[in-house]
Amino acid sequence: MSLLEKVIENVPNYTGFMTVEELNESSKALAKQFPNLVEMKQVGQSASGKPIYCLKIGHGKKNALLYGFPHPNEPVGSLMLDHLSWELARNEELRKLFDFTWYIVKVADVDGAILNEGWFKTPYSFRKYVYNYYRPAGNEQVEWSFPIEYKTLKYDKPSPETKALMEIIDSAKPDFIYSLHNAGFGGVYYYVSEDTPLLYPIFEKAAQDRDVPLSLGEPEVPFVKQYHQAVFQMPTTVDAYDFYEKYSQRDPAEIIMSGESSLGYARRFNPNLFEIVCEVPYYYDERICNLRQTKSVRRNLVLENLEFQKKDMDTLKEIYEKIKSHIDTHTKFQDALEYFMKSFEKAFEAEKKWAETAEELSRNATVAEKFDNEIASRSYSLFKWGMLHRLVKSQKGFKKDPILKQAAEQIKNLIDSRIEQLEKKTKFKVIPVKKLVQIQLTAGLYASLYKSLKS
Repeated sequence: MSLLEKVIENVPNYTGFMTVEELNESSKALAKQFPNLVEMKQVGQSASGKPIYCLKIGHGKKNALLYGFPHPNEPVGSLMLDHLSWELARNEELRKLFDFTWYIVKVADVDGAILNEGWFKTPYSFRKYVYNYYRPAGNEQVEWSFPIEYKTLKYDKPSPETKALMEIIDSAKPDFIYSLHNAGFGGVYYYVSEDTPLLYPIFEKAAQDRDVPLSLGEPEVPFVKQYHQAVFQMPTTVDAYDFYEKYSQRDPAEIIMSGESSLGYARRFNPNLFEIVCEVPYYYDERICNLRQTKSVRRNLVLENLEFQKKDMDTLKEIYEKIKSHIDTHTKFQDALEYFMKSFEKAFEAEKKWAETAEELSRNATVAEKFDNEIASRSYSLFKWGMLHRLVKSQKGFKKDPILKQAAEQIKNLIDSRIEQLEKKTKFKVIPVKKLVQIQLTAGLYASLYKSLKS
């Protein structure tokens, strides 16, 4: 067994996710045990004033930045980083293999991660996930609030959490970045900053060895370039701008309400940077990797899904407008929901025009694409309803206000009904957390080795 295989096999048998406090305590213990090798320092503060920590491990010639919780509902990577940090500190042979100085931020979005902790210890319950879900507004997301200036778009309001990463990027000018995202329901897929055919068989094997399917349905965004099966070029805000410029009559700067990605920003300091993302799901259905052709035209499925999403958002907006004047306590749920409602409305025209005209949608859909449009996307649409439910129940006057109580009941009935409908069409087959961590770790180790040897 090779050195990297041993590190991957050593992943603990996780049954849930660590809280922010547990992750920080693990980092403190690591720095205390290896004081000459590991430095733990605060690199910033969250919007609420909580510390954001970074582990600096080793003394390599090149620099690698790895960060978890780029979105706070995506905790898999934090476990991977916790495991990797201990392996790097304990194993000199592993450190020498890469010759990196490792900058590891286990929790980039501290406040958001804490708001998701209600489901961390029960990750196998989709229902619990929906009711305890939180994702910030796009302009508050760590991954999408880096500064950018492109054509008519100018954005320079990075979140406090993004500023913490910017400090590291500005000084370390990393050669390799691993942004630890993960999906929800579907299969495994990857983003890379450049075409790297040598890595694709490894990426495929990482999933296959753990009996987790690749995601072969619809890409996450319509403008992404595909390099290989389940491998895409990492999108940036520049790509989004060009898409809206082509398919919308609006100024793209009016549609895009957030900033640049970590890749777009970090390349200012190191044009040779290599960055990856490995998206792993919590739940899967075998149809997500089925390439058999169906009788349904892909364009029709995409348009039907867009119409469903529009009606769903309109319904949510209608309920929100009814309760808006009854909100007595401001929360991050409100900021997120208002952002997503506005963002959806602005982008819908362009996405519909693309769906109506894109040549690639004229063929018959595969089973995977049909599943993505008709089932998987419906599961993702529930998360905004979960946040609306949390918003209503977080109000001080909730127990005494009949409007809020009625809204909470209406929202709960909608969520429960939708979950029941989904469960009739699919089984939310759960994936052991250990396997998810191993897939992300495999991708990260071999991608960083690729960059180390290439430099």
